[in-house]
Amino acid sequence: MIPFNIPLVTGKELHYIARLFKDRKFCGDGVFTDKCNKWLENNTKAKRVLLTTSCTHALEMAAILADIGKNDEVIMPSYTFVSTANAFVLRGAKIIFVDIRPDTMNIDESKIQKAITKRTKAIVVVHYAGVSCEMDTIMKIAAEFNLLVIEDAAQGVMASYKGRALGSIGHIGCYSFHETKNYHCGEGGAILLNDSRFIERSEIIREKGTNRKQFLRGKVCKYTWVDIGSSYLPSELNAVFLFANLEVAEKIRKKRLKLWKRYYDKLSDLGKNKSLELPNIPDQCEHNAHTFYIKLKDNHQRHLMIDTLRGSGIQAVFHYIPLHTSAAGKKFGRFSGKDINTTRESEKILRLPLYFDLKITDVDYIAGRIRKFVNG
Repeated sequence: MIPFNIPLVTGKELHYIARLFKDRKFCGDGVFTDKCNKWLENNTKAKRVLLTTSCTHALEMAAILADIGKNDEVIMPSYTFVSTANAFVLRGAKIIFVDIRPDTMNIDESKIQKAITKRTKAIVVVHYAGVSCEMDTIMKIAAEFNLLVIEDAAQGVMASYKGRALGSIGHIGCYSFHETKNYHCGEGGAILLNDSRFIERSEIIREKGTNRKQFLRGKVCKYTWVDIGSSYLPSELNAVFLFANLEVAEKIRKKRLKLWKRYYDKLSDLGKNKSLELPNIPDQCEHNAHTFYIKLKDNHQRHLMIDTLRGSGIQAVFHYIPLHTSAAGKKFGRFSGKDINTTRESEKILRLPLYFDLKITDVDYIAGRIRKFVNG
């Protein structure tokens, strides 16, 4: 069986964990958390980066920082993971879903302005598969209407738009380090603060609503409860695992891009003759090979492909069910305009195995099975 994903183990993890046992420092914000924060700041140019327990929690922090409240509206695509919406629904917001572009599966920037009302507070963009949304246009719209832009860059670590790291372009960015991502610690995330006004409060929210950070810096004589917050701080064990990934981030990126390109080259003629669709990378985007997907003609053909690949020992998967079609999506949100692409394109997409330890020969085998299906 070729699984969809095998989480990466670099070999350095146990060595670093031994250091923790020696130092007896296991709770968060120790040496390795600081190393990860600094690495991410240096590589994204964000003003401040803080590790979190998950991207979900980074999004929840972003919703608090944005002062999202009851009756506020937040614009986002429906084609995304539930956490993108849940973080804002928890604050009382109404989710306004906007259609996607079929070429990138990202929010259609041309549909955003019509979705804006006097209640709109923020635009949440999702960089699907590590390919950027059209950020210049989106940031211009946000500036015109005085809105915040929050980047759900869960899949976007080490990807960029016009030379700028995904997650560092909007006011706030959110990363995921779940084991299905390019860089991981099992479960983890990070919040990127690109607007200085959010930095101090983000530290308070992350520390259960206390001013503990100020106390540790000697700015206050004792720390106390000053704001809302929660336990968004990961343990040093998570940071150790993540840092072992980040140390070799470029090596990981290059290997994944090599595998991605192999898929593309092997299937390019099927894309040219319209037998299936391959990923599109706009010129201004540098992707990170988070995933390689193909698009079939419809949901029926996709299921036939899944069954065929499974019979050949290959696990291929799909996601997401558009949020606006779900029970919670109907309760907590509404779709702006017509759903032209979201549902149709979501029923065509199929993700293929792609992970660091995947072999080139595995890619060739998978591509061969796909060719056989299409031709047969």
